[in-house]
Amino acid sequence: MFSPLLHQLLIPLIIAIFLAIMMGGSGTAPAFSAAFGANVIKKSLIPGLFGIMVFLGAIIAGKETSNTMGKGLLSQEMMSFTVVSVILFSVAISLLIANLAGIPQSTSQSTVLSVSAIAIYLDSLNSDKLFLEIIPAWFILPIISFVLSFLFGKYIYRPMRRRGLTQERAQNANLKPIWNGLLIIMSCYVAFSIGANNVANAAGPIASMTANELNITGSENFIVIMILSTLIVAPSFAIGSSIFGHKILKNTGKEIVLFGKFEAVIIAFVSASLLLFASLTKGIPTSLVQLNVAAILGIGIAKLGAKNILKKTKVKRFFVMWLISPIVAFTLSLILIFIADKYGLL
Repeated sequence: MFSPLLHQLLIPLIIAIFLAIMMGGSGTAPAFSAAFGANVIKKSLIPGLFGIMVFLGAIIAGKETSNTMGKGLLSQEMMSFTVVSVILFSVAISLLIANLAGIPQSTSQSTVLSVSAIAIYLDSLNSDKLFLEIIPAWFILPIISFVLSFLFGKYIYRPMRRRGLTQERAQNANLKPIWNGLLIIMSCYVAFSIGANNVANAAGPIASMTANELNITGSENFIVIMILSTLIVAPSFAIGSSIFGHKILKNTGKEIVLFGKFEAVIIAFVSASLLLFASLTKGIPTSLVQLNVAAILGIGIAKLGAKNILKKTKVKRFFVMWLISPIVAFTLSLILIFIADKYGLL
């Protein structure tokens, strides 16, 4: 009885694990680039710590976003094993391209566009959720991140710097471990928010598909399936972090702006808080990568000026990849779902 089902579930589960590995590589940067750039954590410790916090975030705070990705844009009944496989595969390929380029990419935006492409093809898109909640948040939240970080930098960091309070030599040696610990805590907070938001990109569709195949109904039963899916997906984030994380950490942590510990705490706190807010309130899948880079630009401009920061070539590459990767996911999903429909696989 269960053998055919297990064979059906095997392919999308393998793809989900592959996608989670890609997400782990991309998500390491916004979580730990600040601490890595400030030289307060060894790169060898990052994957394990990142994986643990992602897992906790997914289990504790990932319900709403999983519901959005599992049945908010495309109805749960249409999340067949073919549809879910196409979604996850398309997103994984788009993220693989970004990871190989060493550019942190929005997993959520790629996944939302992948699901939306199939929903459009099947004439079943929840357009209100997409156009009235998700897409506006993609534009508004990075602006808020930039503004908050710029204001923190201008009105808190710069006055402290003029007084010499942000310099390493001005810090009491006894307080350095506390300051370093605070920065690592902030990085873990970011990883927790990634778990609350990004694990749903794989776990949500997998949970809906499994519930369909097992003919399980009811929100409580869906939550159980979602938790089981999360147990499969979340640990793979640490694997992706160990494979792809260092190159992306170097790009965001070292090559945009030289971080001090004070700036790093601002970046981590602002970006993680906004993402967690989006996850818990409306279950909106959004881009921590973009929130993080917006915060980096905000504090960087307050510190060094717009001219010095915006001339950085890495920043230009980020914007280009942010456009390319979701388009790849959307287009690939359309092509694959058309082929599946043509050969009677839907």
